[in-house]
Amino acid sequence: MASIKLYPRTALIVLTALNLVNYIDRSVLFAVQPMVQAEFHRGDSDFGLLTSAFFWVYMLAAPFMGPLADRYSRKRIIIAGAVLWSLATLMTAITHNFQELFLRHALVGIGEASFSTISPTIIADMFPEKIRGRVLGIFYLTIPLGTALGYILGGTVSAHYNSWRAPFYIGAVPGLLLALIYVFLPEPERGQFDSVAETPERGTILGLFRNPGFWSATLGMAFMTFALGGLQVWMPTFLHRAHGYSLKDAGLVFGISTAATGILAALFGGWLGDYLLRYTKSAYYLVSAVSLALGIPAMWIALYTGGNRMLVGIVAAEFLLLINTAPLNAAIINSVGAHIRATAIAVEIFVIHLLGDASSPWLIGYLSDHRSLGAGLFATIVAIGLSAAILFYGMRFAPPLKVTNAESPEPSGASS
Repeated sequence: MASIKLYPRTALIVLTALNLVNYIDRSVLFAVQPMVQAEFHRGDSDFGLLTSAFFWVYMLAAPFMGPLADRYSRKRIIIAGAVLWSLATLMTAITHNFQELFLRHALVGIGEASFSTISPTIIADMFPEKIRGRVLGIFYLTIPLGTALGYILGGTVSAHYNSWRAPFYIGAVPGLLLALIYVFLPEPERGQFDSVAETPERGTILGLFRNPGFWSATLGMAFMTFALGGLQVWMPTFLHRAHGYSLKDAGLVFGISTAATGILAALFGGWLGDYLLRYTKSAYYLVSAVSLALGIPAMWIALYTGGNRMLVGIVAAEFLLLINTAPLNAAIINSVGAHIRATAIAVEIFVIHLLGDASSPWLIGYLSDHRSLGAGLFATIVAIGLSAAILFYGMRFAPPLKVTNAESPEPSGASS
């Protein structure tokens, strides 16, 4: 394959931009949630269930997307999904009751499942193993940045127009435009940069269920996702209720913290994982396990102190949680062969959301209704501890990639 026809950096930019829009569209609702609750007269557990419903549809759709992507054009599935979730975002602006909002969340879940399942496999096929952590760091920095921009967009635009519907008109357009641009970019050859042979454990569906490297990374990510999902939904509301912030200020504080720490954490985590990979095959697992272990006391400070200490705790906890996004995704991608990679990511998505953010918003909302929001958010500390323990154990199962101290020439397909 001639490198001039691949344009991997261009494709990376477009996929990263789509992922940014993906997370903006997810988090806009969180910023305006109290306004929507007031209009539709629903409690915390109902709105926790609304977000959980999105993730249930999202994770149930993923297992269908994975096998499709392993057999057919990944690009076409990504484009169709981006169009679907963008139109569903536009639909939110014209919903008139809680049931319509529930349907909107279901449609967004289907569209985003296609993108999240397939896009990492395309990125893995465009760049060599020795820089996958850094490349995925760029791609996944859109999680905190997009989430933050969603809070900021939702809080500021809804305040300016005195309407929670206004931000959804704005959020729908970029996804449609980026899907159109992606039509003109090619799809890379599967597995062209992989160095580890596709053994039955790495290259078959049945073998996937006996792959300890895949499962330790997946379960570690699941409990991390439980914590992040709960914080994304409930932290602005926690700042509003427990510390007297206005909805606008709560969205800005948490949004700016998420953006600033998340961008630095994603880039640093990807770079650190790639650097340590020269010395130990377990580098991606190690970076994630240590950062999560350090996140436990930071999360305690964020939830159970006040003033400047609380703000420092929020910043530190988010940084330490988001460091492991790129390393963990790199660990999952490298744990399996290219020809079942989309299916493996589909299984991973199902598991991390089943055990993670499909459950945590509702559980935290339930505990909030029956005790307090602070008590509900304690569940995130427990989840972080479980994640760290699993990843420390999983270090022994990392695959032996052919990455050394010596710098090898960059493969031709990785040029722009």
